[in-house]
Amino acid sequence: MTKYLIWIFLPALMGNAHAQQTLKDSTGKALSDTVPRGTPKNLKLVTVSAGAFEASDKAKGASLTPMDAVTVAGSNGDLTQSLRSLPGVQQIGETEGLFVRGGTSDETKQFIDGTLFKYPNYPSVPGIPQGARINPFLFKGILFSSGGYSALYGQAMSSALILESVDLPEKSSASFYLFPANQGAGLQHLGKDNRSSFGLGLNYSNQTLYNALVPHVPDYFQGPSYLEGNANYRVKTGRSGMFKVYAVWNKSAVGMYNQDVDSAALRSGYLVKGGNIYTNMSYRTMLGKDWKMETGLAYSNNKDKRTVSLVDAAEKPATLPEVPPTLKNNTSDIRSNFAQTRVVFTRFLAGEQAVRIGAEHFYTKDAGVYRDSAVAQTDQLSAVFAESDIYLTSGLAARVGLRLEHTSLLAKWSLSPRASLAWRLSDESQLNFAYGLFYQEPQNEFLYRNRDLSLSRAAHYVVNYTRRAHNRFLRVEAYYKQYQDLIRLLPPDVKSVSTGNGYAKGLELFYRDKKTFKNLDYWITYTYLDTRRDYLNYPMSLRPPFAAPHTMTIAVKKFFPDLSTGVNVSYALAAGRPYYNIRYSDGWQLADQGTTKPYSIVNLHISHLMTLFPRWKHKDFSGFAVGVNNLLGTKQVFGYNYSYDGQHKMAVSLPANRTFFVGFFMSLGIDRTDDFLNNNL
Repeated sequence: MTKYLIWIFLPALMGNAHAQQTLKDSTGKALSDTVPRGTPKNLKLVTVSAGAFEASDKAKGASLTPMDAVTVAGSNGDLTQSLRSLPGVQQIGETEGLFVRGGTSDETKQFIDGTLFKYPNYPSVPGIPQGARINPFLFKGILFSSGGYSALYGQAMSSALILESVDLPEKSSASFYLFPANQGAGLQHLGKDNRSSFGLGLNYSNQTLYNALVPHVPDYFQGPSYLEGNANYRVKTGRSGMFKVYAVWNKSAVGMYNQDVDSAALRSGYLVKGGNIYTNMSYRTMLGKDWKMETGLAYSNNKDKRTVSLVDAAEKPATLPEVPPTLKNNTSDIRSNFAQTRVVFTRFLAGEQAVRIGAEHFYTKDAGVYRDSAVAQTDQLSAVFAESDIYLTSGLAARVGLRLEHTSLLAKWSLSPRASLAWRLSDESQLNFAYGLFYQEPQNEFLYRNRDLSLSRAAHYVVNYTRRAHNRFLRVEAYYKQYQDLIRLLPPDVKSVSTGNGYAKGLELFYRDKKTFKNLDYWITYTYLDTRRDYLNYPMSLRPPFAAPHTMTIAVKKFFPDLSTGVNVSYALAAGRPYYNIRYSDGWQLADQGTTKPYSIVNLHISHLMTLFPRWKHKDFSGFAVGVNNLLGTKQVFGYNYSYDGQHKMAVSLPANRTFFVGFFMSLGIDRTDDFLNNNL
């Protein structure tokens, strides 16, 4: 259950509901924008698309749209969860984030209009995924690059999620939704001259009542509760300029008790309170006929306060003699400030070739207490980059780029070459190749203790084949990633060093068919992943616990026009993931290991659409939605927590075997019924 649950069945409420998606290049450039001058109109273009799934309101085809992604049954309207229906992404049920091609969630970064969205999720809670802090329907373009992405972006070793915000709404409108645990309302006002707009939104979610009705394993003593407000302003400037401002403020609180793994008589307490303010400003304009300028500015203030405790049956503080006190009782309270400025210039050349040059600067300052120890650090990261689109022939295109970065915290430089090549085989199919180096700073928990670390590095090699014809889309991709300078932990003082390495290789399949069956749309994905890492406290090169060798998803959407009702079903299956109990005894040792049972989950969502007040001047578009996640109640096991002495373990599983929702929604000002009926499939 999330604050955006209402939108699960509501693609037609949005101005881009009718949009379809195609694969674009690694910067999100539209297919129609890359046609070489003088190219015959009946000749389909070759575009650079190795490693990228992309969605836009300008694209056509039968692959995937932003609405498709977030209306997959089980996504809960959360963009990150919805992208788990794509190949290459692991089915992780115990935490938030995207785990892509053998990489951790920290190795995937999100960008909004070119700038980094540094804190995309509410603060993490052990064993329970937390939702996104931003509404996915603010975006007209979604580029999910699972490898080999553009030199215009950095600091992500595995993947980049590149989001392009909406310019102006189609019309003024208002909306609200009412679910037992989630309520919200929004307003978008378009100026009379159709050149400016502003919007406001407020969303609140409190799961207390729901958790009282549906039994959960954690005993919640606070929340979970989430409050979010947002505002946007957009204005056209001159003939080609567009200025956009987006701001969001949110806070959350989750407090819970679980049985302690070291003592059946005690409980482990966990309380996290989060607050975040995020602002993004962007401006783009043409400079004459051949130059384009894009600028961005982002600021975020983030506060996370976490309290770990051990209590007895009366909820009084407790300790265990055999366990160090700080493991069971500690506090972290970190305030982070982040700012970024960015500028990109594009020079358009003959034949729709182009050269892009740019620079950006990141400022990050963290201060507070981490596990009862005072911490403070400041980093200034600067980058310059250049990239060029080159059409070698009408059927052969290349993109080459270079990115140079310097971080003041580590006093390190990095140089990242990137290259992609696309070869059009026919009007419906093409081959794509990509290569690149990708660097990333270590996570804060390591930098707090040791600044003498290196940038971690991954080299990507990607090749794929795509075919799109008759509203069907096929994509097959193979890749290889090589990691260097990963974080290792050296006992007995657990000092971190940058000496780890690893690899990931695999094969992925995506097939979508919107043609064969009337009013029915389905897609199938399959992922094979072989990955190992010499990493953290691993005593040897191991498959990481978040990596399953085989993953498959099936998403089916059926619409019944006569009933104005849609039925969405999704099924996800993944092979068991490894788990380890790694302990220190004259070096790191495997005290226990195994493989979890396979992951298997079926989700069902049903929505019914209607117009309650057809005679109103401002027509409404309304409906209700019901659904259940994990319909069959399958027991999921994601891993195990071990006791301090290693003699006992406790399974990490879903808080509840099934989750349910039911609710009502309404949009005023735009009647999207016809769009939904005509373009839902």
